[in-house]
Amino acid sequence: MAISNLHETLLLYTKQKSMINDKLSTVMMNMLNASKQTAENQAKYNNELNEIYYSYYEADPDTYDQLTTQLQNEHELELANINSWEQELELEKNNLETQLNEISTYESTWTKLLQTNVKNDFSYGGVSQ
Repeated sequence: MAISNLHETLLLYTKQKSMINDKLSTVMMNMLNASKQTAENQAKYNNELNEIYYSYYEADPDTYDQLTTQLQNEHELELANINSWEQELELEKNNLETQLNEISTYESTWTKLLQTNVKNDFSYGGVSQ
């Protein structure tokens, strides 16, 4: 195989790795956003729970129980949605990392083949093989 064809193949793998790394960066940023959203939701839940406590705990215990139950159910639903999103992102991240490892292996193989071809095409020390 001509050396230029091997270079083209290596460039193709480099381009694929770049595209996968870009996708992986996006997924990692989304995972960070999901974690941030979880923390923000927890802080919001805690603040609302404190407001309900100070407004209704002693004055109207029945309303307090209803409001805390409703708030807790809403909070659990929001967390379940975020957790589902995080699981999807984790799967996508694992798939992209697998693809990246596979391409890196191919690239390594083609690099070795290129080195072998270059070595065979040129003689060292002026001695032809």
